[in-house]
Amino acid sequence: MSARADEIFEQHFEDIHLPDLAGRIGERLRGSGVVTLDGLKARAQVLDLVRMLMTILPQCDSDPDGLTVIRDTGRHAGQVGFAGFGNGEILPHTERSGVARPPRLMLLACARPADTGGECVLVDGQAVHADLAAHNREALDALSARRSAFFGGGDGHLGSVFSEVGNGRVALRFRQDALARFSPEASPHVSTLRAAIERHRGELRLASGEAFLIDNHRWLHARRAFTGLRRLHRALGIPLPAVALPPGFEAKGRKACAA
Repeated sequence: MSARADEIFEQHFEDIHLPDLAGRIGERLRGSGVVTLDGLKARAQVLDLVRMLMTILPQCDSDPDGLTVIRDTGRHAGQVGFAGFGNGEILPHTERSGVARPPRLMLLACARPADTGGECVLVDGQAVHADLAAHNREALDALSARRSAFFGGGDGHLGSVFSEVGNGRVALRFRQDALARFSPEASPHVSTLRAAIERHRGELRLASGEAFLIDNHRWLHARRAFTGLRRLHRALGIPLPAVALPPGFEAKGRKACAA
């Protein structure tokens, strides 16, 4: 990994072999919203950890145990909504933005790294929100307005990029493909949002057994294009009491806007 990737990994790292793992992970998630881990080479190890932290939400592409294998299938290239199953670049997004209640947690564990490329990209939505609050409040207001964004297909979700969830806290949802549409008032500000996202991106090149866990209501994730037989295990779910999280993230720099 690059020096920057090493720094990010070490900054958020928790050792799975030390006591009170769920408690330590919960504290990390309530603080920074992200945890990095190692020692998860086998699918069974991933499952054991995931079941300690969350109620798994099975997806249409997941296996019977609830995990989804993220790999290049050779069949999904160019299909909207299935970019994860190709080998191309994926732009920063939150997971399952088109459903009414997106999963709160996402874990991504590397079973086999790419030959080249395939770095994971992470972007802190709290930092993006604060950036817009400080430098372009018009954009933040437009992207926080009710009914300003629609994510998903015909049965998708009508809401906003930033939604107030109470007590000065905000939840994020966003995607950058053909399943994202914006109101005439919000559309001119999407490029401003994308620029803010780029200013706060970091990268991780996960080795076999390494993983990250994120608060999906705060963090965006993405991927660089790759070659080779890259394979990861993904879990989406609802936090168990040991890692209970308050709604959304704390809005920095201004009073939150209504969704």
